[in-house]
Amino acid sequence: MNLNERIELARLKIKEADAILIGAGAGLSSAAGIDYAGSEFRKEFADYIQKYGFRDLYSSGFYEFPTEEERWTRWARHIRFTLLSREGMPLYKDLLQLVEGKDFFVITTNVDEQFRKVGFPKDRLFEVQGDYGRMQCSVACHDKTYDDTAVVNNINEHAHDMTVDRKYVPVCPVCGGTMDVNLRINQYFVEDKNWHESAERYEKFVTEHINSRIVLLELGVGMNTPSIIRYPFEQITYSNRKSTLIRMNDSWPLGARENSDRTISFAEDMSLIIGKLR
Repeated sequence: MNLNERIELARLKIKEADAILIGAGAGLSSAAGIDYAGSEFRKEFADYIQKYGFRDLYSSGFYEFPTEEERWTRWARHIRFTLLSREGMPLYKDLLQLVEGKDFFVITTNVDEQFRKVGFPKDRLFEVQGDYGRMQCSVACHDKTYDDTAVVNNINEHAHDMTVDRKYVPVCPVCGGTMDVNLRINQYFVEDKNWHESAERYEKFVTEHINSRIVLLELGVGMNTPSIIRYPFEQITYSNRKSTLIRMNDSWPLGARENSDRTISFAEDMSLIIGKLR
């Protein structure tokens, strides 16, 4: 099918759907305008690129700095760049308008709070990989997370030469050890009370609609962690003959051959497609 035919079919399936399950990955935020490797990143992190050879925002998060002061100074700038300096972005607003009035739920590996910023209800959102706005004990000595806004702002205000005075670096209030941003980067990721409640709501939504006319709207989900969204969405599509998988992905738009008759794929610009569907 050509582009217009695919858009019309996708629009019809969304209109007829009993429920919509959105699965969103990094490609959605990239399409929305968060620049992980381009000119905006190179401008904001020019000093880090020169000193450490960083190539993109994602991989720089795994760099092993020699001190906590240096590590948290980089994270503070990272969080300001991706989270604190950004309002809700137009593409996310378009997505909310597309599903308003429908029974929907969102599962996302994104950690930039864009869904919440544009007004997606918190009880319809599962941020499975964490949140730039939260921090935790680095060895998960307890299962609580903390708002990191004040810490990040203080570090950015007082940083110099890509480091900061030790007094601005957070420490665990329980064990006195180091703190991490609440991201699933190792075995110590803290799944707090809110995380578990969101997971339960997600499972309930899927169970309730497992045999309904459900549209699985998969947006920018690559192959970094396909077991979280991509593979489960294909499994639901395979099991439910009334389902439709709408996949937007400029690198991996195609899905399982067994689901080809119930999959609508778009490799075109995501902003354009969502705008037309809306």
